[in-house]
Amino acid sequence: MKQHTIKESFTLSSVGLHTGLMINATFRPAEANTGVRLCRIDLPNKPCHQALADYVSGTERGTVLEHGKWKISTVEHALSALYAMGVDNCLIEVDGPEMPILDGSAKFFVHEIKRVGLLEQDAEQQVWEVSEPIEYISEHGNRMRIEPCDHYELDVTIAFQSLLLREQHATLNDLANYPMDIAAARTFCFVREIEPLLRVGLIKGGDLKNALVIYETEMSQEGMDYFCDKLGQPRLDAKKLGYLSPLNYQNEPARHKLLDVIGDLSLLGLRIKGRIIAFKPGHTFNTQCVRKLRNQILSE
Repeated sequence: MKQHTIKESFTLSSVGLHTGLMINATFRPAEANTGVRLCRIDLPNKPCHQALADYVSGTERGTVLEHGKWKISTVEHALSALYAMGVDNCLIEVDGPEMPILDGSAKFFVHEIKRVGLLEQDAEQQVWEVSEPIEYISEHGNRMRIEPCDHYELDVTIAFQSLLLREQHATLNDLANYPMDIAAARTFCFVREIEPLLRVGLIKGGDLKNALVIYETEMSQEGMDYFCDKLGQPRLDAKKLGYLSPLNYQNEPARHKLLDVIGDLSLLGLRIKGRIIAFKPGHTFNTQCVRKLRNQILSE
């Protein structure tokens, strides 16, 4: 198949999850064989680098790419949308240290890509075709298996020690179904994880509009009031456990983890023709796998 870029530019803006700054990201058409490149237009000389596993420097609450002063956090949602929608080459200009979080999903990226459309280019897609199974297993029980398949598909299982979110499963057998079945799945977190971060001034852009927040361990009403106030949200009843906003899908957390896997694996820099089976995926494990895979492919 031929490579594609977007037909015209578009811009998306929102706060950044970590800094709370208003971030603008402009997606522009790019030449064939340049891949997805991210440019920090707020820095001197506007440094640009391709979105590759080589540049992963952190995975705390998102995938971080870094080279010298060039650093961009939470890149996985935009990369996921670009890959799933068939965009091989794109220049992303960002005026801050992270991508805009939007609603914590990929749906706005997908909407804009569909709106502007794709442009076919005079170059063949660079594809890695899986010829034999490869499996990665971590000491923490994370597993990723990559098998031969005549197209790209994913099977993801998540598991948590949680009363409300134990084990969930999500699949995507055809990237054509990504806009309907995956794109609107939001990032998720537990109140017990983010409440201490709020107290020390982190995740300054977080609120109940850009993440699916899970409340499973009852806290005092005073603690809940503090939590809601820090997020700028109406106060909630501390005795009512559950998801603090309605679900977009019954298995939304698993679908979001699948969305993340696509974004992180796009850091391979190649299209994948194969089946991905992931158990307990996360940004740290995902990017470790893709870095090993990239090194292996480049050494062949």
